[in-house]
Amino acid sequence: MNARIPLMSRPVPVVVFILCALLLDQAVKFAVEMWLPFQEAVHVTPMLALYRTYNYGVAFSMLSGMEGWFIVTLRLFVVGFVIWLWRQTPKERGFAHAGYAFIIAGAFGNLIDRALFGYVIDYVLFYTETWSFAVFNLADSFITIGAGLVILDELLLLRRRDR
Repeated sequence: MNARIPLMSRPVPVVVFILCALLLDQAVKFAVEMWLPFQEAVHVTPMLALYRTYNYGVAFSMLSGMEGWFIVTLRLFVVGFVIWLWRQTPKERGFAHAGYAFIIAGAFGNLIDRALFGYVIDYVLFYTETWSFAVFNLADSFITIGAGLVILDELLLLRRRDR
């Protein structure tokens, strides 16, 4: 019996998804640049604010002291590695493939910012009176969702093997 190949295990839907995710990410960042004040919190809910700032490093401002070319090279290496993983992963593992697509979309979204501006535009801030999370963006969310899907796929694979 031939199993159906999941949608995100096929190249064309993945490329379409990545392009749509990139367009959405860049449109939101454009709107943020146009209408959100720089480094001034715009409170949305008691624990959520929009806060435009620039990230000169990678996720959560790590490596912010490194040269731009190093960060771009690192991101391109990561994208290349994730594309390699997508190709090597068996086609029936749809959650992993979807996760890789999210990671690629997020990495490219931030890479576009880095190439155009020399920094990444961040704008989402979760906080309390005594704590705040790093400011992030939609592309970062894509990467996080992607990592979650890959982990979910691995857990499901372990569960199937244990049966």
